[in-house]
Amino acid sequence: MNEAIRYSIIIPVYNEEAVIHETHRRLTQVMESLAEPYELLFVNDGSQDRTEEIITELKEADPHVKLLDFSRNFGHQIAITAGMDHALGDAIVIIDADLQDPPELIPQMIEKWKEGYEVVYAKRSKRKGETLFKKWTAALFYRTLRALTEVNIPLDTGDFRLIDRKVAEAMKGIREKNRFVRGLVSWVGFRQTAIEYVRDERFAGETKYPLKKMLRFSMDGITSFSYKPLKLATYLGFFISFARFLYLLVSLGERLFTTSTVAGWTSLIACVLLLNGVILIILGILGEYVGRIYDETKNRPLYILRNRPNVEQREQQEVKQGVRP
Repeated sequence: MNEAIRYSIIIPVYNEEAVIHETHRRLTQVMESLAEPYELLFVNDGSQDRTEEIITELKEADPHVKLLDFSRNFGHQIAITAGMDHALGDAIVIIDADLQDPPELIPQMIEKWKEGYEVVYAKRSKRKGETLFKKWTAALFYRTLRALTEVNIPLDTGDFRLIDRKVAEAMKGIREKNRFVRGLVSWVGFRQTAIEYVRDERFAGETKYPLKKMLRFSMDGITSFSYKPLKLATYLGFFISFARFLYLLVSLGERLFTTSTVAGWTSLIACVLLLNGVILIILGILGEYVGRIYDETKNRPLYILRNRPNVEQREQQEVKQGVRP
């Protein structure tokens, strides 16, 4: 593999021993049909099963396979970032190992890239094998995110996409810790287009995004690209204060001009609970932003690798591309 890499396929993996062989088979079949140099860059995000062992075996048998091995679990978005940092290709494709996103769509993405598009993202027209709750919450999240941010993040898209080398280089300059990669790709700009597809069921194994992780991921997306929740907290505080002032006027009027006033224990408790609830919500929103500021100020590396495969080859290719002096 002395030829310059044309295409890099980034595959973040975490406990995916049940699907690795099939993922490798389908990706190899697709990429061999293109008859151009490519690499399959697996990023092992601290797997606890045989994922690393299987990829190592594939690497020994297939020179196109490369492995980035994290020292621990750093998260899916960080794994994608590491892949982009080490990819050699002129075009870089990000795809999960679970085969919900079909590798057979990659040639269509490459066609769009050759037409001049620098980002080609896959838009889900249908999602198979997912519960109504998952579909509803996903749709709600994307539409809420679009309403809250001024960045045009496409609806119903995941991380499955092709990006040009220049986009990857721009992404290298963005090192924020709580990452929302699909949003960052939209933020950097460049010429973008979509390809619609039907998302399949997971080939095997279990989802790596349970409800708790999905909620955290959603919060990362919203707080990374919008401060409108802070404005909302301010508006809500003013509204509650105004409502409490009106209630105070009504209470004073009843006390001065009527004889029907009684110590209103129920209404008092209701108002106190409502006000305390609003205060806690506002403090929670502030805490999310302060926590992210804290993460950024520590300035720790995004990830730590056990190994750095083909570093010399990557540096030589960067010199040829003019990226490295």
